[in-house]
Amino acid sequence: SIDMTHKAERVWADGCYDMVHYGHANQLRQAKTFGKKLIVGVHNDEEIALHKGPPVFTEQERYRMVRGIKWVDEVVENAPYCTTVETLDKHNCDFCVHGDDITRTADGRDTYDEVKTAGRYRECKRTEGVSTTDLVGRMLLLSRAHFSLEEWIVKHQDEAKTLATNEHADSPWTDVSRFTKPNRTLEEFSQGNKPKPGDKIVYVSGAFDLFHIGHLCFLEAARALGDYLIVGILNDHMVNSYKGGNHPIMNLNERVLSVLAYKPVSQVIIGAPYDVTDELIEQFNITIVAQGSRVPHHEVDGVDPFEAPKRRGIFQMIDSHNEMTTEIIIQRIFENR
Repeated sequence: SIDMTHKAERVWADGCYDMVHYGHANQLRQAKTFGKKLIVGVHNDEEIALHKGPPVFTEQERYRMVRGIKWVDEVVENAPYCTTVETLDKHNCDFCVHGDDITRTADGRDTYDEVKTAGRYRECKRTEGVSTTDLVGRMLLLSRAHFSLEEWIVKHQDEAKTLATNEHADSPWTDVSRFTKPNRTLEEFSQGNKPKPGDKIVYVSGAFDLFHIGHLCFLEAARALGDYLIVGILNDHMVNSYKGGNHPIMNLNERVLSVLAYKPVSQVIIGAPYDVTDELIEQFNITIVAQGSRVPHHEVDGVDPFEAPKRRGIFQMIDSHNEMTTEIIIQRIFENR
């Protein structure tokens, strides 16, 4: 029998992880608190198509995304849709952790039935207010109801704090700062790891809407340029002003929580300014400002947002080597429905 009080050596979690969002990340963060190592099984396309319909992202894209999440130690590809004791034993996992919602097979069985019966199942809270279904619905409806301006700060401070924990899910790791409107002063609401003296600090900014494999590849490439990566996340109004339509699909809070979950990210600035100013560069001691070569160049009011870093000779274009864009995802969803 398993001692319930001590931390397990290895814990198992599994799922489709299609269109990975902060709800998935939060479930994995919670699962990690049950043990020292978190092993995540990801189902292949065929299994998902059989039980749920075709996924938006391919299995290779999904494996890569889950590997990028900071609480994940190992990914097991082609994990069976129904979790078995045999799977847990094969990967030396004490038990499996899943959210408190029931997952069923195509013929209506609980996919965790066997491990529940064997007493090798633990439960964690599902994150309210976000699901892949909900995100798909927003895109299909092109709804604007998910927009809310700044009131989320107070409401979601705790969520941001939990998602800023380190890879063991216990102490804060990712630093979170926010630009406040009136004087753009910076207000920190999560203490994370600060850059060390002599660190090369890389800065990138953007919408990071529907965080996807292209974003992850870009952040990994940016992180590789230095020692500490700061990600500035633009507010909803700013993203909408250059993208138009119902963009962003995810509000500022949701976009921040998504970015916070990934390994390359050292610090997040919420509601970062559109222009990378001299003031910003000096305040954060930025060594390199990077931009992805695959992102369309946006100018608001004809001003180049990268004028200051270019003038200082610290601007660098990088290639994520990945074709994915938020637009491609929306396209796939329309084709799938």
